[in-house]
Amino acid sequence: MSDREVRGFRPLALLVWVVLLAFFFANVEVQIEGANGWASALPVTFRVDQHWLLDLFWGGRPLTGYHAWVFSFVALTFHLPLVWEGRWSWRAQARALALISGFWIVEDALWFVLNPAYGWAALTPANVPWHVHWFLGLPTDYWTFGFGALALYAASWWRRST
Repeated sequence: MSDREVRGFRPLALLVWVVLLAFFFANVEVQIEGANGWASALPVTFRVDQHWLLDLFWGGRPLTGYHAWVFSFVALTFHLPLVWEGRWSWRAQARALALISGFWIVEDALWFVLNPAYGWAALTPANVPWHVHWFLGLPTDYWTFGFGALALYAASWWRRST
């Protein structure tokens, strides 16, 4: 495989890897939460149900101790390559943010697919009260973070031709 072919394969391989990570983590969350989505039955250390910042950054969902730690862990994990290599750039930061967003969208969707208490058909506003905002039959997070992730990911690989 030529260097050009390897470079062309990397963006796709990275996306496949993130989907694999999301699959494994969705299975972990199904085991942890069961039928009680958004940590509603977990013995969380804290829970903030309403705050204007939750509407802005959290899609209107409650902030639980579980989610605060898990989201932080995943963000740090996806930034590990930047620390490991000792190189930071806007391109690498955009890629990390894109992959974090994509990971959470895929993980959340897979949680429904893999959870015996739900299934894909149960991903509706009536069955999923923790997703507060919906658009075209899906949580708005899937749309906003999905398009944002695609734009950031594409920008992170784009190179100006000389």
